[in-house]
Amino acid sequence: MDDSITAAGDSITVAGFGFRRGALLVSLDEALDRLHEHYGAVDRLAATQTMWPLVQELGQARGLTVIPVADAALPTATTITRSRHSLRARGTGSVAEAVALLAAGPGAELLGPRLISMDRLATVAAARAPLGGD
Repeated sequence: MDDSITAAGDSITVAGFGFRRGALLVSLDEALDRLHEHYGAVDRLAATQTMWPLVQELGQARGLTVIPVADAALPTATTITRSRHSLRARGTGSVAEAVALLAAGPGAELLGPRLISMDRLATVAAARAPLGGD
């Protein structure tokens, strides 16, 4: 895995994922391509423990490290998106946004709202944080 930080050397950019049970690797791959088009390259991927295997597979395919995020931590992140379904099911307005923020660490900010894959099975969001937490 490539562990170098590409974002200007003084920050880290993390792509967080959320997805439905029927999502396939192609759903996440396409969503990540859309994220790259909007915000540029990311340094890491992130997923909750329950979503880990599929995101880990994407990380291996793309040569990116995947950061685990505890499912129980999701409600602690303030998201842009306020999905009623996500709030009921996971306690957060957007799993992708919450995962990106939590994985990026202290001082992280979302680059924008989540993006949705063309098949509508996966979401991805990017957060950037200064290296060293502040």
